[in-house]
Amino acid sequence: MKKDNCIFCKIANGEIPSRTVYEDEKFRVILDMGPATRGHALVLPKEHFDDLYEIPADWAADAFKVGRQVAASMKEKLGTDGINLVQNNGEAAGQTVMHFHLHLIPRYRGDGAHILWKPTSPSAEELDAVLAQIIG
Repeated sequence: MKKDNCIFCKIANGEIPSRTVYEDEKFRVILDMGPATRGHALVLPKEHFDDLYEIPADWAADAFKVGRQVAASMKEKLGTDGINLVQNNGEAAGQTVMHFHLHLIPRYRGDGAHILWKPTSPSAEELDAVLAQIIG
């Protein structure tokens, strides 16, 4: 079900015009209006789910299938050298629109985009404690 005050629901369901790259009965893929790189697109479900914690597993799997299909097209038609798939959940993780979406960010050698993080160096004990918390 779509949410009346959600901008991504309105875009995904064609109520607000977009530059649509792909569409099927469940998803619309649009070009991002503030792209990180040339061809940056968003996979938007037509149903409203706030984030990864709300979206059903089959919808999440289908979002990645659509993402893979569009990424393959980008590689062929835009000549990308790689791609980042980015999916943020919650404000602390950088989610600014509370509607599940998957970023497809084409990468080109020397594009200057900075999407990766700085690795930390936890001790073996710290890793073991986190592991115990997650699986415990």
